[in-house]
This record gives sequence, structure tokens and C-alpha cells, in this order.
Amino acid sequence: MLRGGPSAEREVSLRSGAAVARALAGLGHDVVEVDPEPGRLRLPEGTAVAFLALHGTYGEDGRVQEELEALGVPYTGCGVEASRVAFDKELTRRACRAAGIPVARGHVFHEGDAVGWPEGWAPPVVLKPTRQGSSVGLQFVDEPSGLRGALSEAWRHGAEVLMEERVGGRETTVGILDGRALPVVEVRPRAGAYDYRNKYTPGATEYFCPAEFAADVTAAIQGAALGAFRAVGGRDYARVDVMVRGDGQPVVLEVNTLPGMTETSLLPKAAAAAGMDFGALCARLLAMALEGGRP
Repeated sequence: MLRGGPSAEREVSLRSGAAVARALAGLGHDVVEVDPEPGRLRLPEGTAVAFLALHGTYGEDGRVQEELEALGVPYTGCGVEASRVAFDKELTRRACRAAGIPVARGHVFHEGDAVGWPEGWAPPVVLKPTRQGSSVGLQFVDEPSGLRGALSEAWRHGAEVLMEERVGGRETTVGILDGRALPVVEVRPRAGAYDYRNKYTPGATEYFCPAEFAADVTAAIQGAALGAFRAVGGRDYARVDVMVRGDGQPVVLEVNTLPGMTETSLLPKAAAAAGMDFGALCARLLAMALEGGRP
């Protein structure tokens, strides 16, 4: 059971790890919790499988998966390359566009670039460090004069920042489990946007699952999410964030290869709506890692 992680994602990782460990121990598994350091992964002798509960860098960017493969230990979730691609928001956009999956228009700023609006761009836009999780460094720009300050803040969290058009509509997320899309979850912050604060402050956001959409819109949302998962080379499970425009058209925002795994996290909510409780979900993720014979 690998939990932990750096900076802002650490608390989320620890909560996920503790919840999964309790669930697996309750099912009779011998669970040892490990809080690894990048490049210094040590597992108890005889480890049969690693259940990953690491969010953000190291956990979701493919590095810990690479270390586990070098040790010959099977692990839950996506492989090295899919993790690397999905963790990079610009690589994810490219993979989705190549596969015909709808994404928002984007432009990448590199640290040191001249700060200014590219031709054809105007607010409102969203700025995201390309290689961060948990909405770390997320910035919204509603006025032309706000770009410089927002970029400076986003660059604090990474040298490459993706600017995307701010897509209006309803915010959703779709869990992918064993090759199928779970019921859609709609995310409604009580105030403001679904940023780090609203994501992790109890009561700041409302969640509705299954989300209330017409059947054809639900199918389109799930289809876009599953398509994005396949485009990055995902396996076993993930969670895909999707905006839904006013006309019902989905726009994929990102693919989360190691989504939160507390009992109130969004993937478990979606699984519960599909009739699978938290313990059964954890057991299924573990079984898929073992059935796959990986690495």
C-alpha cells in the first residue's frame, strides 16, 4: 500500500492511503503502508502487489510505476507511459485531439516567454501548470490586465503553463473502471470555481451522481471520457474531468490516473452509484493488478 506524496497532494494521498488500507485489511489482506521517497522506493520482502494512493508528482507522472516495474512488483492503475502522458495536460490534449476527442483550445507558455496575449486570444481563460495535480496553481483570468499576475503565480508551480479557453457549462467527472464508464458525477461549487480550496474544503462543493442529463448527453459525456482514457493509453481505472457546454457537447479537461480514494472521493461515489461499495471497489482494483500479471 503506497501512500504519501509531496507538497499539496500529500494530505490527499495520506487520506486515500489510510482509507484503502482500512478497506483491504477489513477484507482480510495483509496490508503494509509505505510512504516512499522518489528514487528510494523500498518495499517489504514478499510484497505481492502495490496499491498506489500517491497523488501528484511521483505518483501520477510514471516515476513510481517505473520503479515498481524495475522491482518486478505488480501495481494498481495505469502504466508508465500512460501515467506520463496523462499527467502532462498538454500531452493529454494532443493525444485527445489526435483521437478526435473534443478538448478546449489551448496555448502553452514557457517560463521566460514574453508575457502577452497571443493573436486570437482574449479572456476569459484558465491557466494550469502542465504537470501538477489537485488543481495546484490553477488561475482564472477574466480581464486582459490579469494575465501577467496569473502567469507569474502559475509559473511558481511549473515552468510550463497551459492556457485554455474557459469553457462555460456544467462541470462533470467520469470514473473509468475495467473498460467501462461509470455514472457521471456533476460538480457544483457553492461559490466560485472548482479550485483547490473548493475541492478539499468540506461542504464547499455539491456533488450529484448520477448527474441529471438527457440520456444522449450522458452517453456523449461517458463516450468522451472513455475515449480520452484510451487516447492516453490508460488501463484498469482512472477519472476523467469533462465540461459540458450549454448545447450538451462534452469537452475533456484532463485524465486523472490516480484519482482520490477516500470513501467520499468522486471515483468511489460513481462506483457506489453503479452498485459497488468502497471495499468492493478496492478489491476490484487489486484484482485487476494481479490478473494483469504486471509488470
